[in-house]
Amino acid sequence: MPGIYIHIPFCKSRCSYCGFFSTTELASRSIYVDALIKEYGLRSKYLPQDEVVRTIYLGGGTPSQLAVRDMERLMHVLPVAGADEVTIEANPSDMTEVKLNAWKAVGINRLSLGIQSFDDGMLAFLNRRHDSKQAKKVIQLAQEHGYLNISIDLMYALPNQTMESWQKDIDTALALGVQHISTYCLSYEEGTPLWQLREKGALRETDEDLANEMYAYLCKRMKDAGYTHYEVSNFALPGFESKHNSSYWDGTPYLGLGAGAHSYDGKMVRQWNIASLHTYLRNIMNGKVPYKHEKLTETEKYNEHIMLGLRTCKGIAATDELLQKAEMYIASGKLRHTNGRLIASPEGINILNTIITDLMRE
Repeated sequence: MPGIYIHIPFCKSRCSYCGFFSTTELASRSIYVDALIKEYGLRSKYLPQDEVVRTIYLGGGTPSQLAVRDMERLMHVLPVAGADEVTIEANPSDMTEVKLNAWKAVGINRLSLGIQSFDDGMLAFLNRRHDSKQAKKVIQLAQEHGYLNISIDLMYALPNQTMESWQKDIDTALALGVQHISTYCLSYEEGTPLWQLREKGALRETDEDLANEMYAYLCKRMKDAGYTHYEVSNFALPGFESKHNSSYWDGTPYLGLGAGAHSYDGKMVRQWNIASLHTYLRNIMNGKVPYKHEKLTETEKYNEHIMLGLRTCKGIAATDELLQKAEMYIASGKLRHTNGRLIASPEGINILNTIITDLMRE
C-alpha cells in the first residue's frame, strides 16, 4: 500500500553532522504549510487511486518545530483516517504536553525522537538542543500520554566515544521501554561542520575495528532484549517495525511533499522536488511543482533491489544468477541461502557494500 512523506526542513539550529536539506528560516513555517497543502492538491493523483494510503511520515529538518495550528491545518487535508501508521520526527526540546495531545488528536500515532546519545558531552559535541535528562523525561511524558509506538535514534562511532559509553546508551534506551531503535554509524557528510573539522585535522574518525565492535555489541544486546534486527540500522519489538520505512526497501510507491522530498511511482520513475525553500514556495504558489526526475533502467532497478533487499532480514530471492555470483559468500557464511532467499549473516553485514557490489549487474 502506498505512503506519503512530508519534508519539514525547519531547524532551530543545525546539528554538526547533518547533511539533510534544512533551513533556519523559521519565519516561513506557516507559509510553507500553505505550500504543502497546495502541493498535495496538485499531486493527489500521483498515487494509485484504487489503493488506501497506509503510512504517512513527517520528516526533516524538525517537524516538531511546526506550531500546533499549522500541524492541524496540514494533517486535516491528508488521508490520515485510513493510515495504519502516522509518524512525526521530533526533537526532545520541542516536545510539550500541548503538542503531544494535539498530535494525537490529528492522528499521529508514532513518534521518532532524535535522541542520538544519552551522554551530555556527546550531545553538546553534536550541537543537539537537548540534554540526557530532557531526553528521558520526554520519552516518559509521551508514554504517559498514550504513545505506544516510540522510536529513538542513537549514533555510534562518535569521536572520543568509548565502548563503555555506547553500552550505557543502549542500556538506557532499553530501560526506557521504547518499541523501536534506529542506530547510525557517524558519517562525515561533505560540507557539514564535522566534515570540516576532520578535513582540518581537528578530530579523528573512530577506528574501524572499534566501530565494528560497537555494532556487534549492539546487535547482540538488542537480540537478547527481544528486538528483531529487521534492517541493518533498525531494531524493533515484534510488530513495531516501521511500516513506512519498510516501504522504501520493498518498492512500494510513495508521494513526497515539500522542498527536497522524493517520490517513487513503484515502477521505474523517481522524482524529487528542488531542495530550495524559496524556489519551492515561489513555484508552488504559482501552481507548479519544481522537480527533477529520472527513469530507472532495468539494470538500475535490479541493482537497487539487491542493494535495498540485502539490508533487510528478508533478504532477496535466490535466483540462479545470484547463486552463481554469491557462491563464495555462501561458502564463507557471509550469506545464508535459506528458503529460496539470500540473507546477509552478521559477518556479511560487516562487508555488505562489497557483497552488494559483487552481486550487481554491470
